[in-house]
Amino acid sequence: MPPRGRLIYAFTARLAQLSPAETAKDPDGAGPLTSGYDDVFREPVVIKPYDGERQVARAETIVCAPCQVEFGSYEQLQMMAAGDSPTSRLVLVFHFRDLERLSLVDATTGAAKIQKTDRLAAIYDRCNRKLVQSFPDPPGLFVEQVMSSGFGIGRRRNLLIVTLAERQQTARATVG
Repeated sequence: MPPRGRLIYAFTARLAQLSPAETAKDPDGAGPLTSGYDDVFREPVVIKPYDGERQVARAETIVCAPCQVEFGSYEQLQMMAAGDSPTSRLVLVFHFRDLERLSLVDATTGAAKIQKTDRLAAIYDRCNRKLVQSFPDPPGLFVEQVMSSGFGIGRRRNLLIVTLAERQQTARATVG
């Protein structure tokens, strides 16, 4: 079988994948909500507990996979109506060989199981498993785009390009 290539300078990404079935369970017991998942917007609902701290009814499953890390921008200054809301953009490159080995490719459709509802929790050194950087939520780095790439080597696709970005925490300032 022809070679499929490999990642250069690989790290391990720890992804927190949204579990819609677990999220859909009643998040506030006797409260007014019956589900923690909004079927219309396809996202977890926001819960406002009595102490006033914002919580999200998000149940996650953790998966780890080797990847190559490419920074776009990190905490770039962005002024909003309520002050600075720094933006970050990160690109992770996964190899389909690793995703197939970790059962992160759907056997029926061939699509990667990394989706737009996933969040990057941390990046670890692949050799010694030490934490390189964590990404707290909020604001979190969420998957924004998933794209297959690297078709051709060995007549198979090889790479999955995953773009992650922060979700805005405040409204954009308007001038005028």
